Amino acid sequence: MNERKISIEQHSGIGLLWFGGWLFSIGYLNLGFWQGLLGLFVWPYFLGAHFMPVAG
Repeated sequence: MNERKISIEQHSGIGLLWFGGWLFSIGYLNLGFWQGLLGLFVWPYFLGAHFMPVAG
């Protein structure tokens, strides 16, 4: 018979680091709820734009 191997990988550590950084940013900048919610979507873009020259 043809056996298939299934590999499951979890990368929750990166997500927790991102979430912690997002919460830190909201607290550090003293943002309100709606500004923090907007930051949830805008923050990854600005991080990507900042680190893109380093990544190549």
